[in-house]
Amino acid sequence: MNRHPILFVSHGAPDVLLKPGATVRLWETLGDRLPRPRAILVVSAHWAAREPTVSTTATPETIHDFGGFPQALFDAQYPAPGSPEVAAEIRALLGEAEVAADLGWGLDHGTWSVLCHLFPDADIPVVQLSLNADLNAHEHFALGRKLAALREQGILIVGSGNIVHNLRLMDWRHPDTTEGAYDWAQTARKLVNHWLQSGNDAALTNDNAYPEELRLAAPTPEHWWPLLYVIGAKSDDETLTLLTDVIVGKSLSMTSVLVGDERLAA
Repeated sequence: MNRHPILFVSHGAPDVLLKPGATVRLWETLGDRLPRPRAILVVSAHWAAREPTVSTTATPETIHDFGGFPQALFDAQYPAPGSPEVAAEIRALLGEAEVAADLGWGLDHGTWSVLCHLFPDADIPVVQLSLNADLNAHEHFALGRKLAALREQGILIVGSGNIVHNLRLMDWRHPDTTEGAYDWAQTARKLVNHWLQSGNDAALTNDNAYPEELRLAAPTPEHWWPLLYVIGAKSDDETLTLLTDVIVGKSLSMTSVLVGDERLAA
């Protein structure tokens, strides 16, 4: 079986669902073009634990892990099945002694807000892998390397986060504007894009040497880490394509990354 493409998606704020635009159109287009996966593994910024953990429930609930948004978001449901079988495959791949199983976790908004546009029928099994908050950048990347084998088993790997994600400094009066991004946010975006396009994994994973602009872009790193899983699962001979590469609200990037056949994004 050929390697399945993989995605890093910038999911933005939960209300992206209520504001159809370039990002939503991208997800819809990709969903139509991607080969249908056997299952989907999501590494989301919104599930962190003290150890790597895989969701093993057969019927994951839709988690509304946010506040202050319209009721329509709290009414949204994404009733995709889980897959205890795929979860067991992931644990076997990473080492059962190293990866815990969780029957209670469902689908957080970093997962379902994206998948409801990629695969609106909600008929593909979805499993989540938590972020281990104790790992450094290189260790997250190394887990992605191990997960790469799943691609040949028909599993779509999706990292869901943001490269630039500083909500404290975001322009909440104009959250959708693509004008006037902070200089540090643009510098961080361009720098990371350069590392991605040049295959500079050493720079991407050396969190001891991240410049100040990147530390401002990811003041808490949970939205940055999912990118490292996707880059870890990439082979050296594969094409990487940047998508919707804009910053909104001055400090929130919507850059997404497709690894695999660039014709899927044409």
